[in-house]
Amino acid sequence: MGLSIGIVGLPNVGKSTTFNALTKAQNAEAANYPFCTIEPNKAVVPVPDSRLDELAKIVNPQKIQHSVVEFVDIAGLVRGASKGEGLGNQFLANIKEADMILHIVRCFEDSNITHVEGRIDPISDIEIIELELLFADMASLNKRIEKLQKESKAQKGANAQLSIAQELLAHLESNKPVKTFAKKESEEFITLNRELRFLTNKEVMYGANVSEDGLESDNEYVKKVREYAEKNGGIAIKLCAKIEEEMVGMEDSERAEFLASLGASESGLEQIIREGFSRLGLISYFTAGVKEVRAWTIRKGDLAPKAASVIHKDFEKGFIRAECISYDDFIKYGGEAKAKEAGAMRIEGKEYIVQDGDIMHFRFNV
Repeated sequence: MGLSIGIVGLPNVGKSTTFNALTKAQNAEAANYPFCTIEPNKAVVPVPDSRLDELAKIVNPQKIQHSVVEFVDIAGLVRGASKGEGLGNQFLANIKEADMILHIVRCFEDSNITHVEGRIDPISDIEIIELELLFADMASLNKRIEKLQKESKAQKGANAQLSIAQELLAHLESNKPVKTFAKKESEEFITLNRELRFLTNKEVMYGANVSEDGLESDNEYVKKVREYAEKNGGIAIKLCAKIEEEMVGMEDSERAEFLASLGASESGLEQIIREGFSRLGLISYFTAGVKEVRAWTIRKGDLAPKAASVIHKDFEKGFIRAECISYDDFIKYGGEAKAKEAGAMRIEGKEYIVQDGDIMHFRFNV
C-alpha cells in the first residue's frame, strides 16, 4: 500500500512546477501558457522518515527502502472542463484512483505570469475547480443511474441502490459535494463509491503557492485559503513552488538551513506527505535486517495479519505470530538482540493492532 495524490489546479498556478519539485523529477514541463501538461504525469517519491536512518545506523543494511507516494499531475482544468472545455476533462479519470487531491492555488501576484481567468482570486479559483469535479461526479452518476434503471426490473437489490443513487444526484444538483451526503454509511453508497470513486468524496489539501518572500508570514490570499479549507473540512499547506524546485538536489543539512533562513521548518513535500498520512489514517511499520531496512505503509488500526499482507499475501494467509519491538526500544537498546535480552521484544498474535514505528518480524506457514 502506498499513498497516491492527484494534483489539480487551474493553468499557470504553479502546478507543474510543484510537481517537478515534489517528485525531484523534471519531467513535467513548466511553461507560461495553459495546457503545457498534455498528459498525466506520474512519479513516485520516497516518504521522508528520519527513523529509517536511525535504524540503519544500528543494523548497517545493504540498502534502505522508504515507503513511497505516487503523485499524479493532471493537465490544468478550466471553467467548463466537465463539458469538454480545454484538455482537463479527459484526465479527470486519472485521479479517480488517487487517495486524495492536492489542489494547487495561486496566492501570489506576478505580471509576467498570466492567469487564465485574468485576475488573482484564490477562492474563485478553488470554486471553479471544485464545481468541475462535482459536474464530473454528476456525469458518472447519471450513467450509473441509467444502468440501474434497466437492472432494477431484473436484479435483486438494484432498486435500493437506484434509490440511493437518485438521492445522491439530487444532493449533487444542489451544488453539495459527495463528502457531505447524509447516507455515506449505507451499503448502497459504499458500493457506488467503490465503483465510481467520486472525486468530491476525496480528502483535499489546498496548496497555497506563494512567491519567494511569502513563506515567512501569510498574505491575504493565503489567509483566505486557510479559512476556506477550515470551513470545508480540508487543510491548507503553504509552499513556494519555485523554492521547492530550487531545493531539488540539496543535501538534508543544506536544505534545513535554507528553509530556516526563509522562516520555514519543513519543505512542502514533507508537509504534504505528513498531512496526507494523517488525514488518511496511514502509519508506517519497519522491517530491519542486514539486507534492508524498510518502511511499510498500513492503515491505523490494522491487525498484524493485515499488516503482514503488504509484504506478501502469503504472510497473511499463513500468519502464526509477529515478533515486535517498538521503535523507541529498538533505538534505546541498540538493536534486536539487546532488545530481546532486555525483554523488550513482544510476541503478538492475530489480534494485535500494529503501532506506528513498530519493528516487525512475521512468522508464517503456507
